[in-house]
Amino acid sequence: MRPASRRANDKLLPTPAQMVEAVDRMAFQQDRRTGSYPMARDTVSSLKRLLIGVTLAASAGLLLGLNMGLFPGMSATLNPFVTFLSMIPPLAILPILFISFGVDELAKVMLIFIGLFPLITRDIQLAVRKLPGEQITKALTLGASQLELAYRIVLPQILPRLIETVRLSLGAAWLFLIAAEAIAADDGLGYRIFLVRRYLAMDVILPYVLWITLLGYGMDLLLRYLLRWGFPWYIDREGE
Repeated sequence: MRPASRRANDKLLPTPAQMVEAVDRMAFQQDRRTGSYPMARDTVSSLKRLLIGVTLAASAGLLLGLNMGLFPGMSATLNPFVTFLSMIPPLAILPILFISFGVDELAKVMLIFIGLFPLITRDIQLAVRKLPGEQITKALTLGASQLELAYRIVLPQILPRLIETVRLSLGAAWLFLIAAEAIAADDGLGYRIFLVRRYLAMDVILPYVLWITLLGYGMDLLLRYLLRWGFPWYIDREGE
């Protein structure tokens, strides 16, 4: 009879063959109840929530950070609110979000939004403030309106910084997503991991964790390629 510690290790540390079998079952065999492929369904659901949340946070953070960086009055008015929001631990208010927005998609997206929006806003604001003051003065002297200054002169210069900030925020976005899916979801990568953990199904958990890592790495590569393709001058300046 094998020792208890040996049996526990066998349960917790699956063999490569067991993981391959689990991947085949989750990715390439249809679920009899739903008729879908569990891993594909989980991936699509998670990526949809992640992309919506990150896109909303990046868009709002860009718009607010740009204007706060350019206009002192707006900065003085909104900076305390953004700073206060950035101090709230997003995971701590997850139950409040589920109570306020329900357990459907909106609460999960809002968690990602609240987690990333203050960071992106403050980073864009700092990037705008680092632009040469002479450039702003010359643009206004030559007759540029405030809208033209913000969206035709400043915006193109800070877009690459936005991409960089989103790249740095992806890890946190995945964390918020998985936490939300673990609590209230019926599909998603985080949902699946926390569903099978009660059975100590490490043959499923480890491939899912690796798949999440590969998805995150692929998104980072895509953003890095977009940065190099769309803004080569930024790459040359920053020396990436």
